[in-house]
Amino acid sequence: MSSYSLKNQSKTQLNTIKEHYQAFLQPKVPAHALFVAKAPGVTVTAYHSGTVLFQGNNAETEGNRWDNSSTSSSTPSNSTAKKTSSNLPTGFSQWNVVGSDEVGNGSYLGPVVVCASYVTKEQMPLLKELGVKDSKMLKDSEIIKIAADLKHVIQYQELVVTPQKYNEIQPNYNVNRMKVALHNQAIYLLLKKIAPEQPQGILIDQFTPEGNYRKYLSMEKNQVKDDLYFTTKGEQYHLAVAAASIICRASFLNELKKASQELGFNVPSGAGKPSDLAAAKILKRGGIELLSKYAKLHFANTDKAKKLLK
Repeated sequence: MSSYSLKNQSKTQLNTIKEHYQAFLQPKVPAHALFVAKAPGVTVTAYHSGTVLFQGNNAETEGNRWDNSSTSSSTPSNSTAKKTSSNLPTGFSQWNVVGSDEVGNGSYLGPVVVCASYVTKEQMPLLKELGVKDSKMLKDSEIIKIAADLKHVIQYQELVVTPQKYNEIQPNYNVNRMKVALHNQAIYLLLKKIAPEQPQGILIDQFTPEGNYRKYLSMEKNQVKDDLYFTTKGEQYHLAVAAASIICRASFLNELKKASQELGFNVPSGAGKPSDLAAAKILKRGGIELLSKYAKLHFANTDKAKKLLK
């Protein structure tokens, strides 16, 4: 599906566009949007900020109808791009990119969630309108809401490793090898989803040196090796990583909420004292077998929880 966006449209122009698509206006309007119209071959979403997004087979035709700007920007090719201090090519933030991130690896309770998302240059205005940014700057309630919207807008692949599954594979996988396997698999499956379209780059929120990543990658069956980029705080360099992080975090929070409902008390994130206390309650109720369904047993919290019961 192609897309086209206009920026800095005046209120008068927005009203003119709205009037043109009057017969196709939809009753449900996303947050921050002024109106949504679904006409043959195109969906038009206008925002209070002055951005108008056209999506569908006729997106470019309809967008050009209203585009009076004299300037346009193009995405730099991989071959001519220059490296920046972040080791990413100049203009990378405007590329069509697959980004991946994970949540839950450092939390004793709850799953590990990995997500890869594909964000094109044309989708960026919409993602910004939805509030996509570094998930650390968002409240949990905002993350859950934005993630729900994102899943209707972008292509993504999410993998959720439950504590029970984690405990099964952990003896044979150290933390980094497990994360490499999950990131690679999420990216591989997403690339299959978006084929024949191909991203200009794949950005992984870096958790281990590139050489180490590629060492563990060589052990995987479906290896994605080309056009890989690595940087810490990847969500600051491309919206694809920010979007992946938000989707991950929302799923992680939902899993904790589900666990809390099942157990009848709050299941916290992290690996501090509250996690020890929650684990002790679980142990008292159903022993290590029940705890294995909610916790990553190799964490030191397991022994701490056992001591609390003595």
